[in-house]
Amino acid sequence: MTSRERILATLRGGQADRVPVSTYELVGWNSRAFENNDPSYRVLMDVIREKTDCLAMWGPESNARFLESAYPVEMTVTEHREGNATVCHQTVHTPKGPLTRSYKIFDNVHTTWVTDHWCKSLDDVDKALSVPYEPVTYDASDRARIDGEVGDRGIIMDGLADPLWMAADLMEFGQYTVWALSETDHFARTVEMLHERCMENLRRNLAANVSDLYRICGPEYATPPYLPPELFDRFVTPYVKEMTGLLHEKGALARFHCHGRIGQVLDMIVETGADALDPCEAPPDGDIELADVKRRAGNRLCLCGNLQLKLLEHGSREEVRTAVAACMNAAKKGGGYIILPTAAPINTPLAGKTEENYITFIETALECGAYD
Repeated sequence: MTSRERILATLRGGQADRVPVSTYELVGWNSRAFENNDPSYRVLMDVIREKTDCLAMWGPESNARFLESAYPVEMTVTEHREGNATVCHQTVHTPKGPLTRSYKIFDNVHTTWVTDHWCKSLDDVDKALSVPYEPVTYDASDRARIDGEVGDRGIIMDGLADPLWMAADLMEFGQYTVWALSETDHFARTVEMLHERCMENLRRNLAANVSDLYRICGPEYATPPYLPPELFDRFVTPYVKEMTGLLHEKGALARFHCHGRIGQVLDMIVETGADALDPCEAPPDGDIELADVKRRAGNRLCLCGNLQLKLLEHGSREEVRTAVAACMNAAKKGGGYIILPTAAPINTPLAGKTEENYITFIETALECGAYD
């Protein structure tokens, strides 16, 4: 089987020739990804290209400006250096008054750290929502390039945010949970408004381009202990179910991305109709063993996971081999399982230990993953 055939068969719940092996956010077949342009990653990326099955993270460009809207709201931005980081301050001038946000980007770290969120009060949320909604447009002209690079070595996976995440990310995490728990009706109205935007933008996204798989992010913000299961069911299940339904209508697959404690909400995740679930974290990071997820939902969801990145960064080779074998023992039987890490390195240069452990993971997974 080609990697593309192997991944698609597995995502649809089938048993391929072997368990697909993915390095998740380390994408071997995207020439524009940082890991393919950093010399310290070269050895590992060569192994990834040669031996793994690619989930190429790619999506069309859009003109989204603020809160899922393309409306040309005025925004001012300033930057300055602070030690080994670039600090950015943004001000958006909404019809009801200004909002500010700040974030940091550290040298040699490929992520953004928000240090001051847009909203500090319900009045601020109302300001954010006062920016008119203008549907987003999408430019998929780069699709031919990524298709050509990936070929039959894998599939294309786009990323989507659910409306709960869009709402929660307006505030600092602790403030968000207070908002959702103590001003639940206001939070519900916000999520509903953002869902309407999300669905219209998704329709337009799919009109411009249909990828093989869509990773839906955000539900982990509502898992226990942050919110109780009944609020997960209120603010996640129906909205992701509608997103998944539209994706299926257009011939795409949906992967439900949810770190943390999923044990109490696993049946609700299944109810969304998603095709796959990641990263299925075991204790202490999660609250359910991979074997139990397989037993409860393995006939309805393709499971993806669950090697912790911290193990690959700090563990021994023997610990990595043991963890890979345990994953296979828990979830391989009957198909419907993709082995992958819970995250990926974001630092430059790549540590030698991390490189060594990733290669050990890949080689062990290939040894253990074949079906008779």
